[in-house]
Amino acid sequence: MFTESGRASGFTYLEMVATAAILMILASGVLPMARVVRTRQKELELRRSLRILRTALDDYKKAVDAGKIGGTDVKVGSEGYPPDLQILVKGVNQVGKIDVKLKLLRRIPIDPMTGDAQWGLRCYQDDPDSTNWCGENVWDVYSKSTGKALDGTLYKEW
Repeated sequence: MFTESGRASGFTYLEMVATAAILMILASGVLPMARVVRTRQKELELRRSLRILRTALDDYKKAVDAGKIGGTDVKVGSEGYPPDLQILVKGVNQVGKIDVKLKLLRRIPIDPMTGDAQWGLRCYQDDPDSTNWCGENVWDVYSKSTGKALDGTLYKEW
């Protein structure tokens, strides 16, 4: 197609290359930002999952202390904490109620950093930063991820 002056209209090859280069530079700046946003989302999910699990453990302990759970569901030496996380999903018999279970979780949340529902466990008797579970009760949970957070801390220390 020609204009009135007889020159061809359209884009030159140089204009096309310059436009493509500018677009590539802009795209290369967006990709790292997208990774940071995704990591931040996963970190928020991890914090929420840890809060859900720790609240359920605290609610179990409060129910034992209040006498709502007892008998064979509470082991001697457990300090009132559950023997494992599955008991929070399966439920325990309530004192004074026949065939009524107290369930504190619908399911065990997935650790977004590992993609698995397996969590690191700590007993009441363990050190606060221990990674070896004694197997008697569950006092705390932590992520089994070995990765580092955006703030520089390890996920397993949260």
